[in-house]
Amino acid sequence: MAREKPQQQRKRPGGPAGQIKRRNCFFCKDKIEEIDYKNVNQLRRYISEKGKIRSRRITGACRRHQVQVAQAVKRAREMALLPYVAEGVEERGGGGRRDRGERGDRGDRDR
Repeated sequence: MAREKPQQQRKRPGGPAGQIKRRNCFFCKDKIEEIDYKNVNQLRRYISEKGKIRSRRITGACRRHQVQVAQAVKRAREMALLPYVAEGVEERGGGGRRDRGERGDRGDRDR
């Protein structure tokens, strides 16, 4: 004699609490048709501090302009107007063994 429990709608953790504010595309607002790879100052907004191209979800660009941004960033990197990676980022976070000097430190070994 199994009892059936009434189905309850569970809220997912981290779900939207209210209305989601939709970002508008900067290029659509200013009626920009083509994105120029030589306009580096504009493209820097769409690149993270590590040098990665930010996603549409973060930038708020529409699909068409996000594809153009990605293409322009890749062209600007090829022409050496933008870096492929950020400068001076050598330290890795994470706190693994190598950070504490255990077993990973091979400075005393001669090859």
